[in-house]
Amino acid sequence: MITRERIEQILKESGVLMEGHFLLTSGRHSNKYMQCARIFRHPKYSEELCAALAEQFSDEKIDVVIGPAMGAVQMAYEVSRAVGCENFFTERDEEGKMTLRRGFVITPGMRCLLVEDVVTTGGSVKEVQKLVEAAGGVVVGIGSLVDRSNGKVDFGVPFRSVYPVEVVSWDAAECPLCKEGAEPPVKPGSRKQI
Repeated sequence: MITRERIEQILKESGVLMEGHFLLTSGRHSNKYMQCARIFRHPKYSEELCAALAEQFSDEKIDVVIGPAMGAVQMAYEVSRAVGCENFFTERDEEGKMTLRRGFVITPGMRCLLVEDVVTTGGSVKEVQKLVEAAGGVVVGIGSLVDRSNGKVDFGVPFRSVYPVEVVSWDAAECPLCKEGAEPPVKPGSRKQI
């Protein structure tokens, strides 16, 4: 079992935790940002963290691990490797809707573990969850490397993370950094703002 101290060491060594003034995908502002893509530059870190997440679902039968592109493509692979099953990823179509392409098919009764690198509001994962359920698949759980909500997001299925943490965020109108005249927020992530 991986310790919180080891996880924090990995986050520091890989440059995941960033501090400043950030615009989150949700439109909220924060003074911290978790850029988990940086973990996947280092196979030794991604293997260790994804195996720790897979271990938390060892009591489940899992047919496939699914992650939304782009952030969870490599993660789905690493978690599925630890579980010993297939992996898929979803991607956005021309209208911005999550979809399965490239021959990935959910069959009725397929037991799916959904993964995401960072969960703040859970928006992307909820989209994938609806996609899986509409195809007749069973979402056995949702896992993330970092849970920025510290367990507050409810998916209606077991949700586990390697690193639960509450990173404060504010509505743009209430952002103390903006009120103090800080530099405008930057958006380090890849998704368009909702």
